[in-house]
Amino acid sequence: MTTQVQKLRREDLLYPGLSYEIIGSAFDVYNAIGSGHKERVYEKALAESFSSKKIHFKEQLSVGIIFQGKTIGRRFLDFLVENKIVVEIKQGSRFAKTHIDQVVEYLRTNNLRLALLINFGTEGVQFKRLVNIEKNS
Repeated sequence: MTTQVQKLRREDLLYPGLSYEIIGSAFDVYNAIGSGHKERVYEKALAESFSSKKIHFKEQLSVGIIFQGKTIGRRFLDFLVENKIVVEIKQGSRFAKTHIDQVVEYLRTNNLRLALLINFGTEGVQFKRLVNIEKNS
């Protein structure tokens, strides 16, 4: 473990080391291929980066939308990393409220605690950490 990752151990952050590795991968991808690509290109590049760093992930994971105990539809998570962190990829100039709402819903419906919303834009990589404060322990 690098000293930089060791410094990230804080009691008030969820999964600081793993988050650091994921965000580092996003910057590696951006530095290598730049801006202007479709989300799918960034997703594939990020998957390659995760694999090279031996980060366990599931890509395009199908999850059910539940209403009154029944599955009424399906959504697809871009990534579920280490069965802990939802990673959602966007491409554009900024985050929209719909992006945040989408990721918060992923956290709630999957009873997960942390998501990273990552945007690959013309001015670089932006990210948001979203925490599910309603998660059942």
